[in-house]
Amino acid sequence: EVQLVESGGGLVQPGGSLRLSCAASGFTFSNYDMRWVRQAPGKGLDWVSAIKTDGGSTYYADSMKGRSTISRDNAKNTMFLQMNDLRPDDTAVYYCSAHSGPYNYWGQGTRVTVSS
Repeated sequence: EVQLVESGGGLVQPGGSLRLSCAASGFTFSNYDMRWVRQAPGKGLDWVSAIKTDGGSTYYADSMKGRSTISRDNAKNTMFLQMNDLRPDDTAVYYCSAHSGPYNYWGQGTRVTVSS
C-alpha cells in the first residue's frame, strides 16, 4: 500500500521555525520527484517547493525562497521541509506528493498555524 505521511506541523509564533517530514512507503521513493504544496483556509492549493529524485535540484515558490529548505533522505524514504521566519500567511495544511510519469501520490497533510 502506498503511503505518504506528513508530520511536524503545529502552532508556532510569527518568526518561528518548523521542520515538516514526509515519510514514504509502498513505492520506490528514490525514483520519484517530490513536492510540498499547501492549502490555506478557504483557498486553493499552492505549490511550495520541489526536489528531484537525487536531491540535486530543488525549487521554491517565491513566497518561500530564502525562508525554507527542502531536502530528502532516500535511504530513509523521507523528505523534509525546514521553514524559518514563519508568517501568519504561511498558515495552511501542508501536503507532500510524489510524482513519476503517470504515477502521483499524495499524503493527508499536516496543519501549520502561525499565530501569536
